[in-house]
Amino acid sequence: MSARILLLGGTTEALRLARRLGSETIYSLAGLGRVPDELACCVRVGGFGGAEGLAAFIDREGIELLLDLTHPYAAQISHNAARAAELAGVPCWALRRPGWQPGPGDDWREVEGWDELTRALAPFERPFFTSGREPLAHLHEIPAHQHWTVRCLQAEPAPTRAEIIGARGPFSLEEERALFARIRCDVLVSKNSGSASTEPKLQVARELGLPVLLLRRPELPAVTREFAELGALYEALSL
Repeated sequence: MSARILLLGGTTEALRLARRLGSETIYSLAGLGRVPDELACCVRVGGFGGAEGLAAFIDREGIELLLDLTHPYAAQISHNAARAAELAGVPCWALRRPGWQPGPGDDWREVEGWDELTRALAPFERPFFTSGREPLAHLHEIPAHQHWTVRCLQAEPAPTRAEIIGARGPFSLEEERALFARIRCDVLVSKNSGSASTEPKLQVARELGLPVLLLRRPELPAVTREFAELGALYEALSL
């Protein structure tokens, strides 16, 4: 496909696609984490100013196709993308990877938002959060009987009853086994991203018989075309 593309990224699939696209493509990142410097396409870092700002950027840059390969929980970005494509009169294609499904013996419990999550965590003593930075805003709320481990992209000072691990995945199965053993967690908290690269933590929870609390996925907007896996998107782009 020779169309001028704006690729909204931040996922492993987006980076894999960006590596296959040429200089006419703009690869856009929110600015969190490492910015790749080995790509043939143009890399842009930062926001657009909502749907209207994104639509103006699309018009100004002559974008002909908008690709939304953002995280399944980046709902605001996806809504802005769908609206901007509509305003600019260009198609919006999105990769919507399926969520993980529990297997035999899994104890997975879906929760809606922080309040429901904290209620579900009440019986546990050592939760392990792999759900992003949101727990960092609640470190002052740690119950007296709990110790939290939070893994996110950047470490920062933690209170007495918490550990904040700054690390970027993917993590191997052996790495996850070693970490679970060290922190002695009794429950895993995660988003249901559906990414194969972050599945090892679920396998370790399964091996140890630990319950998993999964934050419910947000509703995402309708777009011109949806793809469940990257290969189908490659085919549609004739890559």
